[in-house]
Amino acid sequence: MTSAGLDGFRAHVRDWCRTHIPPDWRSAQTGVSDEEFVAFQKEWFQELRGAGFAVPHWPAEWGGGMPVPEQAVLYQELAAHDAPRLVLAFVAIHHAASTLLAAGTETQRRRHLPAILDGEIWVQGFSEPDAGSDLAALRTSARREGDTYVVNGQKCWASGAAHADWCLLLARTDPNAPKRRGISYFLMDMRTPGIDVRPTRQATGDSHFCEIFLDDVAIPAANLIGAENAGWRVAQETLGAERGMTMLELAERLGNGGFDRLVDLCASPGRDGRRPLDDSMVRDRLAVLEIELTGLRALCADLVASDQPGPADASIVKLCYSELLQSLTDFGTEIAGPSAHTDLRKPLSSGWESGAWVLDFIGSWEWTIPGGTSEIQRTIIGERGLGLPREP
Repeated sequence: MTSAGLDGFRAHVRDWCRTHIPPDWRSAQTGVSDEEFVAFQKEWFQELRGAGFAVPHWPAEWGGGMPVPEQAVLYQELAAHDAPRLVLAFVAIHHAASTLLAAGTETQRRRHLPAILDGEIWVQGFSEPDAGSDLAALRTSARREGDTYVVNGQKCWASGAAHADWCLLLARTDPNAPKRRGISYFLMDMRTPGIDVRPTRQATGDSHFCEIFLDDVAIPAANLIGAENAGWRVAQETLGAERGMTMLELAERLGNGGFDRLVDLCASPGRDGRRPLDDSMVRDRLAVLEIELTGLRALCADLVASDQPGPADASIVKLCYSELLQSLTDFGTEIAGPSAHTDLRKPLSSGWESGAWVLDFIGSWEWTIPGGTSEIQRTIIGERGLGLPREP
């Protein structure tokens, strides 16, 4: 697309944002019940869907087909206009959709992709108490009995499981195979008998994470994704959804939202009447953060524009984003001082850069630990990106 065409599209998105983003959504989503949060998220998803902005990364036949340069503009403008995030739909439109498109059957795609567009909520059932960063060590079992698999085990850190309709589930179908070769991938209806979802109260006070206990849960064999015992390969398609455009959106929100709020905070007079921005050390730290943000945005832009990303590119971006998020929110908490610890509330439809600095900083650990810790990302960069010897 030409530069003039992109400028026209940017103007179109800006006009839409001005007329469709609820101006008071932050206050309206602070301190609300789960029911109000879910209702708002579903309404906002349909607003984006009506404009063609909900699933731009999907193929055109399923309601997407937006060129990559336009997708980048879209996420830049949504971030710049402080649009609510699609928190509840994130797993569905990215992880579930990418898995179905890459490895699902036509029947599975036709069953679930339209339902996702209508508001079907998904959760990811991967991690377990003893299989977090070492996902291949999972022990949840699936035993074939005729046309069903009977599943027993436990999942943890399942984001949004309390609201989910369906689950992307990994379970071990061959306990005697090497650990990566005995795993199968299932689509699990969360209304199936034997499923017990228990929210986990977090340090932030909310219960975004959940545990899922599975007691003789019967999953139809037709809900197997890919071949039996080939779930590890399919899981890479799911995890691959966390790279590319999703990271570009998060990077833009960190810059247009988090960093801008941090600068505003530093420019506000404190109780003594002085501004933190007048301190040269504060200005130096802001400059470093801005430089790192510029680098992160460039990395994300290169990743989404590349037809053949390098084997460690996604890990580089994930590592840069998660550690920069932690540094920025840590500094915001330091600048905000004791007052930041008194009002522990944030808009439920915001991201990790809401300006509620203490909660944002605690939440930033969601990125440096899950999805592969920073240590694991560095190992991937060293081994796959730089060709260093593998760890023993």
